[in-house]
Amino acid sequence: MRDYTNVRHTLPAGQHYAGLILGKNNCCDHHLVLLPDEVAEVPWGIARDWALACGGELPTRRELALLYANLHEHFQRMWYWSCETQEPRAHLVWGQNFTSGIQTMYGRPFRGRARAVRRVPVD
Repeated sequence: MRDYTNVRHTLPAGQHYAGLILGKNNCCDHHLVLLPDEVAEVPWGIARDWALACGGELPTRRELALLYANLHEHFQRMWYWSCETQEPRAHLVWGQNFTSGIQTMYGRPFRGRARAVRRVPVD
């Protein structure tokens, strides 16, 4: 069993532990931390830049699913951007609806919401 107590109990105020993401496709396992604040009514490029300025990144689709499952109370009942484009149609980007739980795509100009996450590698 993995020990995540250090990650969970050393978070700065406003940050929330979301859980463990198991590595796939040669990626390592990591803990997911939801950073405070959000941005609303922004296209994907601005959302991505905002997350970086917060010291984080936009979550992946898998991470959004974990956030929906474990921390949905920290989200508005709205649609949120992911960092993942829909290949081969890179003009579309995946996101998570925090009302229904479904994931769908919107064009990059769509004005959605965003939250930033931080990834902590598993030791």
